[in-house]
Amino acid sequence: MQASLEQIGAERGISKEKIIETIEDALAAAYKRDYGKKGQIIKAKFDIKTGDGLFSQVKIVVDESMLAAALAEGEAGVKFNPEHHIMLEEARKIKKGVQPGEEIIFPLETKKDYGRIASQTAKQVIIQRLREAEKQSVYDEFKNKEGELISGIVQRIDDGNVFIDLGRITAILPREEQIKGESYRMGERIKSLLLFVEETPKGINILLSRSHPKLVTKLFEMEVPEISGGIVEIKDIAREPGSRSKIAVASNQERIDPVGSCVGQKGIRVGTIISELGGEKIDIVEWSLQPSQFISNALSPAKILDVEIKEKIKEAEVIVDEDQLSLAIGRAGQNVRLAAKLTGWKLDIRSREGKSIAKATEEGELI
Repeated sequence: MQASLEQIGAERGISKEKIIETIEDALAAAYKRDYGKKGQIIKAKFDIKTGDGLFSQVKIVVDESMLAAALAEGEAGVKFNPEHHIMLEEARKIKKGVQPGEEIIFPLETKKDYGRIASQTAKQVIIQRLREAEKQSVYDEFKNKEGELISGIVQRIDDGNVFIDLGRITAILPREEQIKGESYRMGERIKSLLLFVEETPKGINILLSRSHPKLVTKLFEMEVPEISGGIVEIKDIAREPGSRSKIAVASNQERIDPVGSCVGQKGIRVGTIISELGGEKIDIVEWSLQPSQFISNALSPAKILDVEIKEKIKEAEVIVDEDQLSLAIGRAGQNVRLAAKLTGWKLDIRSREGKSIAKATEEGELI
């Protein structure tokens, strides 16, 4: 019996204690249906060794003042019921010192010849409670993983939405959370960010994302030991999914190069992440407390001549040589957009002569 319960628990992700509790509730419901009386509180104790059930009736200790107060407040069902209540004087003959509101337990005769309806009731209760317990177990497991990286297998694709098998449940990667231009194959294993988990009357919904900036952060945490170990920190990230990302990193130890740690020997670390993201370019820049230095770093790979900070309006004028202007701005303004979003500064890219060539807001939009 114990081995069977443990097997059921392992298959459904439910503790043995929870299964026993479910069986006891079912036994109590079945007993009450065949042998109980109105108002009775029946409890069952399941013997895991023999498979038998021991039954008891619970009565609530009350006194005159409790009944009078409840009646004065107009509460429904407060009339004394000898199957549900026991007066204080009688209770103290059974258990000395008992107080109003406490419970007195009376053993009941064990019944094994349950009727057909009672047996069906017990079965229904067990099935329902096990489903509820399994649902709660799944919810708790994945709720605790919100914001984390999760791996699953593509199960099916329907109307652009990708359904991912996570083992105990199927999650959805909606079209709007996918990387633009990325295609998925049945049976393919992919990594996604577990965006959120919600419990609904119809079941548990799990939403995944491949386009969220935090996905890149989590991939670096997985690939770079210095990040997972807290030596290197990702300060911020700006991303255009499927195209390009910029991440700002800093080291908590002077001897550790944060950019080099993320790139890895011969680019193997960042290369693994780029492959996982389907070829998305990744610029890794060093974060700085000095806005001018941080902005200059963020506009990499362009070489910056000068950065003039306008603190009051949080805008920076960036001076760039003619041959670096296209790099600073990027294709369709992508480089300056991402740099502005990464730093949180409005950027005005200017030529050496002071002519404004391109501007981007701190939200990453060209103006």
